Amino acid sequence: MGYLEFIKAAANVKPSKRQLHTFSQVGFYAFIHFSPNTYTNLEWGLGNESPQIFNPVELDCDEWVDSIKSAGIKGVVITAKHHDGFCLWQSKYTEHCMKNSPYKDGKGDIVRELAEACQRGGIEMGFYLSPWDRNSKYYGTDEYNTYYKNQLTELLTNYGKIFHVWFDGACGEGPNGKRQEYDFNGYIEIIRKLQPDATIFNDAGPDIRWCGNESGKARQAEWAVVPCELCHRAEVQTNGALLQGDLSHMNNWDKDIGVISNIVYSRGLVFCPSEVDMSIRPGWFYHPDEEPHSLERLFDTYINSVGANASFILNIPPMPSGKFDCRDIKRLKELGDKIKNSFSDDFIRSSGTSVEFERLFGTQCAFKVALPEKKKISYVVLQEDISRGQRVESFKIYKRNRSGDWGSVYSGFTIGNKKICPVNFVTDEIKIHITASRDETLMKKISLY
Repeated sequence: MGYLEFIKAAANVKPSKRQLHTFSQVGFYAFIHFSPNTYTNLEWGLGNESPQIFNPVELDCDEWVDSIKSAGIKGVVITAKHHDGFCLWQSKYTEHCMKNSPYKDGKGDIVRELAEACQRGGIEMGFYLSPWDRNSKYYGTDEYNTYYKNQLTELLTNYGKIFHVWFDGACGEGPNGKRQEYDFNGYIEIIRKLQPDATIFNDAGPDIRWCGNESGKARQAEWAVVPCELCHRAEVQTNGALLQGDLSHMNNWDKDIGVISNIVYSRGLVFCPSEVDMSIRPGWFYHPDEEPHSLERLFDTYINSVGANASFILNIPPMPSGKFDCRDIKRLKELGDKIKNSFSDDFIRSSGTSVEFERLFGTQCAFKVALPEKKKISYVVLQEDISRGQRVESFKIYKRNRSGDWGSVYSGFTIGNKKICPVNFVTDEIKIHITASRDETLMKKISLY
């Protein structure tokens, strides 16, 4: 395979239908960390907490959904089980679950309450089932994988349509002193069989990968097309490396995992986009002495995740009462209002606007946008048609100056699903110059706000 053939193959690595849905259509979804940790003021529970302490007497999942929707969020992932092993549903396979909680006299099922609230509120439902279980007597043995698959099956069959299943790689020693060997391939097989439309998050794929931090930061150049060496559970879509080499030095948190100088050494490329995860406050579980992050930080994270070819999962931890903190509710509404106000009036939709395409050299091209009158532009939003692959490597944005010349106002790298470019100028004409692309640029949409 020659260099040009290799680059063209990379340009045509495509997402699955399920990836397009979660990554492109949902994009922004909530995490809810809720467990006995909420009552013990811990981040990682020990597994020996009494179910009797878990009693969210004021829980109303419809209020959760209303608050989540106020931020413009389209889905939610609940910690059905965290590392402490306590299950937020009526599991047949353990006593360490809601049937031994005083909530609703042991009849409560928070996973069901949330699933039904999501259905009423019109948002998507997902769950996190921690592979690490500090309570189970089976942990550290082969029998634990059977136990875990049984619980996974309960969650996949009893709560309606699931859009996203979240795993992490946290792993400790079991009661026998041995670390658990997780059967992730077996877990994935069950999910594909029972909820074939659900995406699966894990450091190694198969559908969506970790961005490499929990502080809400995406890369400067975020590629969804990455080496299979980093996402070995994802479907490989190209054959063979262009150059012989080794990628064992690379990690998921490296800044350049999708660039050509690395992918030419890969045995095969996969489509596995990044998910940016952070909490609305410093901790993942509720701690009364913490404050929510500023509106500015949350909005910047949105710009640098949803607006930088990644999805964004934002955690909102309930209080021991089961309600969200009023400060978090207020901040969610502020975030939703800011997103709505920033991206509600697309100037390109104005009558009299024209968009002209110009083919330049090779795969370089330009898009010229002429508005009927001068407008103050705060954001240029670019979207590739990623259903056909991610291609753009770099671009520049220009505005027409008073002299009639083009003045550069923004330089960027990848576009992918969506690139939000913060700018600040007044003009009636701009040009987007695609300076490098792996194949013909297939732009889905250009917007000006």
